[in-house]
Amino acid sequence: MNANVRRLRKAARYSQEGFADACGLHRTYIGAIERAEKNVSLDNIERIASALTLEPWMLLKP
Repeated sequence: MNANVRRLRKAARYSQEGFADACGLHRTYIGAIERAEKNVSLDNIERIASALTLEPWMLLKP
């Protein structure tokens, strides 16, 4: 999931800080997700997917 989040965030032209604001999450948390340092709750997967205008399952695809 971490690679998908980074790839999709960059494709949407978000900085980590701007993306975190769009998700309602902290910038360091987004960075930790992208580096696979944090596990992500379902609630936060839904927030991230919503900010990217995707369905949550799309973040979990290999």
